[in-house]
Amino acid sequence: MSFTTGHIGLNVSDLDRSVGFYRKVFGFDVTGESADEARRYAFLAQDGTLVLTLWQQSEGTFAPGLPGLHHLSFQVPDIDAVRRAEAVIRETGAAIHHGGIVPHGEGASSGGVFFEDPDGIRLEIYAPSGADERPAPRSDAPTCGFF
Repeated sequence: MSFTTGHIGLNVSDLDRSVGFYRKVFGFDVTGESADEARRYAFLAQDGTLVLTLWQQSEGTFAPGLPGLHHLSFQVPDIDAVRRAEAVIRETGAAIHHGGIVPHGEGASSGGVFFEDPDGIRLEIYAPSGADERPAPRSDAPTCGFF
């Protein structure tokens, strides 16, 4: 038996704000939603394939110190796509970690941009190569926990 990741479900505190953010940064389409105040959600897809379901059923912000999601990562074809995404992320005012695009480790070519959604959920957009133009974050430096 083999498995692949299906869609991801995320709890958010403000569905409209989160839908706007994910549409702007990732270009996702809304393919379904519920306006029922007791059960608000939105299905976000890319090229007709469901990627994320956002559920408005939480308060506060993401708690990285508790068990659960570490970060959600999205691969793009090349570092130019990461650069384009970084520009859009900066337009949103989202928190960006490590100053921008960084490699996954010292000497690694793969890497990307690490950032947070409006609820503080940690996200990554990366490419398999081309991120070695900057140094990797130091392992002894305080980080957001991505490494």
